Amino acid sequence: MQQRELTTLVFSALLLTTSLAGCSGISSTTPTAVVTADQMSVDVGETVNFDARQSSTPSPTIIDEYVWDFGDGEDRTTTVGISFHTFTEPGHYEVEVEVFNDQGDSDRASVTIFVNSPPTIVLEMPNFVRTNESATLDASESFDFEGAPVEFMWDLNLGFDSNNDGDATNDADDNNEKITISYAESGNMSGMLMVFDDTGAVTKKIWHLTVIKRIFNIVWEEQTIEHEYNGYTEQGESTIITNLPGENGRLIQVNATLTLSRDLLPIQWPEDNFTLKVSVPLSGWVESVQTAQENITLNSSATISRESMNPYPNSGYTVNSDSSESVIESLLNQPGARFGQGEWFWNIIADQCDPDIPIDGLDPDTGNDWNFVVEYIIMIPRVSEVGI
Repeated sequence: MQQRELTTLVFSALLLTTSLAGCSGISSTTPTAVVTADQMSVDVGETVNFDARQSSTPSPTIIDEYVWDFGDGEDRTTTVGISFHTFTEPGHYEVEVEVFNDQGDSDRASVTIFVNSPPTIVLEMPNFVRTNESATLDASESFDFEGAPVEFMWDLNLGFDSNNDGDATNDADDNNEKITISYAESGNMSGMLMVFDDTGAVTKKIWHLTVIKRIFNIVWEEQTIEHEYNGYTEQGESTIITNLPGENGRLIQVNATLTLSRDLLPIQWPEDNFTLKVSVPLSGWVESVQTAQENITLNSSATISRESMNPYPNSGYTVNSDSSESVIESLLNQPGARFGQGEWFWNIIADQCDPDIPIDGLDPDTGNDWNFVVEYIIMIPRVSEVGI
């Protein structure tokens, strides 16, 4: 009897000892969770990779499940200790992994991820402008979701690589929040605005601006331009006079007259002989004429005239062009209407200065005074812009 009671007491003591050991953790099979992330801060839309492979569990148990909670309402279960997640909204997210072993025991670990929102671009600009007209592009209302200051970079022409780096889309042509631009040529222009926040996150926006031609009214105005010269030329010598009459207009007609001063003494008669010569190299025109005395009462003179050098232009119509300068250039360089452009050279040559009989062995007048008048009739284009 006493032997049986002793055996029962020893067995009860062993059961109590085993129970106390489980509660104290001496035989615990609870795993230890560890998690890391390859990035602690990302921009919206970027992916973070998570790694819980450093988690452990007491032998002989094994980890057979990882339950991931990404903090944004999404979760995932894996049998390996790696996972990834793409964050689509800005904010701070506590990503937690719960590690389970084959005994059903578990442990948790977490890491906090900051998801940055790139700046928001607000751009005000016109849809079109005329050539050489200023357009204001205003991005001053652009902002950062987290309230940080933003910086700007403008590429004003996606068709031109201004920094010669091989990429026409990354030129820093301006860095102000508001810019003013103009284009000399019509067409569809494209550029890019890049806005950066304090973390370097960037938002890009391609913008388009239509540059239209201007409308000009054309009226031709007739003008008469006259030049008068006086001089004295010795026999055998010449005097050259240059003009540039067709620089701003279309030449229609020219009249030039050389008049010699009158010999007053009979001993000095006959009148002197001069030659008037004109040369217009760009048009290939050369002409010369000698002075003559049509009437004994008149001075000797020579005249060169030419009419209808170019067609008479029409007036009162409109054209589309990038600028008034390009309109004028086009009008003055129309095929078949460029005669007389460039320099004109007038050559006054003293061929013979009488008398044939000297006075006291000397020629009292070895040259002659002259007067030269040249008159150009020119059509001047008057270009005025028509509003739209």
